[in-house]
Amino acid sequence: MNNIEQNLHDVRNRITVAAQKCGRTSEEITLLAVSKTRPAEDIAKAIASGQREFGENYVQEGVDKIQHFINHDDLVWHFIGPLQSNKSRLVAENFDWCHTIDRLKIAQRLNEQRPEQIAPLNVLIQINISGEESKSGILLEELTEFATTINAMPNLVLRGLMAIPAPESDFERQIAVFRQMEQALIELKTQYSQVDTLSMGMTNDMEAAITCGSTLVRIGTAIFGARKYDT
Repeated sequence: MNNIEQNLHDVRNRITVAAQKCGRTSEEITLLAVSKTRPAEDIAKAIASGQREFGENYVQEGVDKIQHFINHDDLVWHFIGPLQSNKSRLVAENFDWCHTIDRLKIAQRLNEQRPEQIAPLNVLIQINISGEESKSGILLEELTEFATTINAMPNLVLRGLMAIPAPESDFERQIAVFRQMEQALIELKTQYSQVDTLSMGMTNDMEAAITCGSTLVRIGTAIFGARKYDT
């Protein structure tokens, strides 16, 4: 068993244990392997270990990987990084999901640029749940009006919400922040029947996120090891 295979096994076990503790099942939670900066051979090892959903933060790198694995037609690719207007067409034409919708201009471009011959793009609205000026995302009080506009775009499907809280090591404080997201999703679901996704939780806070109803955890380090950057 290679390290990535073992790591995936361990992460899936963490998901199962966290779900059981709060009366949920692991089937309710999607494991998104965050493969940014990782070489194709690492992704291939994850695929061989049964992983099918991958998250990328950098547009061109992500598109290159999607093309590399084009023959694996059962893979699902999520764009989870900040999106600039000049890169929106590449996301619209290549990815299955975009988690970082927080500007109407970007949503409008994705809607216009999504090819009609493929399924609509699944999108999540990013919430700045910690209210940090440096973080992307809209505020919760902006959500109702923002969601109404997104939902009217025919080539996008509003699937739910995403958040990246400020780093917090205390479990109860993690819970307090994630509960706000849980409540926001519950309210959004009452308005839109297709909404079903709450993308929150990473390597260091996934248990708290699952406790608060996360349906998708974004895990990089715990699967692939410490990230390597070019120097």
